[in-house]
Amino acid sequence: MNKKTLKNKKDTDFDMYLKRHLKNKEFKKHYDEFGKQLEIAYQLMQLRKEKRMSQIELAKQIGTTQSNVARMESGQQNFTIGTLIKVAEIFEKDLKVSLV
Repeated sequence: MNKKTLKNKKDTDFDMYLKRHLKNKEFKKHYDEFGKQLEIAYQLMQLRKEKRMSQIELAKQIGTTQSNVARMESGQQNFTIGTLIKVAEIFEKDLKVSLV
């Protein structure tokens, strides 16, 4: 199995896991509260890994510490718009925020 197939399998497994667990009211409550923050944390980690950048390197570029980056990637740190703008610039991405 190649990396792409394995990645797609993991994505599908997680999607199925999430769908199954969202039926649980307590799980859904926590997911609704923290889910978006965790999605951003996951995206940040993926972008950093794609660029083969260490947490220390990213921290220096956004003006924080490695431990803050680690907390951001684990979903234990709130993101300011300023931090998200810096991250978007570093990874040459557009930052889109919407309230729907």
